[in-house]
Amino acid sequence: MYKIIGEIVFVLIIASVMLIGIALVVSRMSLNRNVWLAGSFAEVLDFFYLPIKYFFYKFSDPKKLDKWMVSLKNIAHRNDFHRTKNRIILAPHCMRSMDCPAHSTKEGIQCVACGKCVFEKLGKDAQKYGYRLYIITGSSFVKHILHDGTIDGALLIACDYELIKVMQAFKGTKIVTYGISMLNDGCYNTEVDYNKVTRVFEDFAISGTVQSV
Repeated sequence: MYKIIGEIVFVLIIASVMLIGIALVVSRMSLNRNVWLAGSFAEVLDFFYLPIKYFFYKFSDPKKLDKWMVSLKNIAHRNDFHRTKNRIILAPHCMRSMDCPAHSTKEGIQCVACGKCVFEKLGKDAQKYGYRLYIITGSSFVKHILHDGTIDGALLIACDYELIKVMQAFKGTKIVTYGISMLNDGCYNTEVDYNKVTRVFEDFAISGTVQSV
């Protein structure tokens, strides 16, 4: 009896390792092209995220894993995000100016459009393409979003690690996420490639919502 159980456990371990290996290879490939069954492989990496992350800490760079997973999830979510109608942008406060005059509320930093950082332009473009912009101080803000039953799409701007955390937090809800990785990590003076932001706006533009501002 114990021998049978041991053999079953051994087979499951080998199968899991092989599945994880395939999922990692596919996620790496997703950086350069669309891949088949992206959603299924993203689920595999989500399920084994902590042990895989530990492995990357020991033998590689954990930032690679997060970057690959964001890419894979974006491919998996792309079609569903296209169909969303009531969208928001969640962007980190670390992108704002060091002498930002805006104040914080329970709905995030309230931009005053002072022109000192990217958020004035992002706010205008968000309005143009039909998004509501939230400048947040951490992934814990997600719990406030979940109380708004009208939102069905969230465009996320953050470092890859935070993108994974927020995407996992929205998992199982009706809110579809799509992530844009920042150029650098940190608690201040972070940046995003705004050309990439513009391309995402245009790629997912909702017919009839784009307006001049």
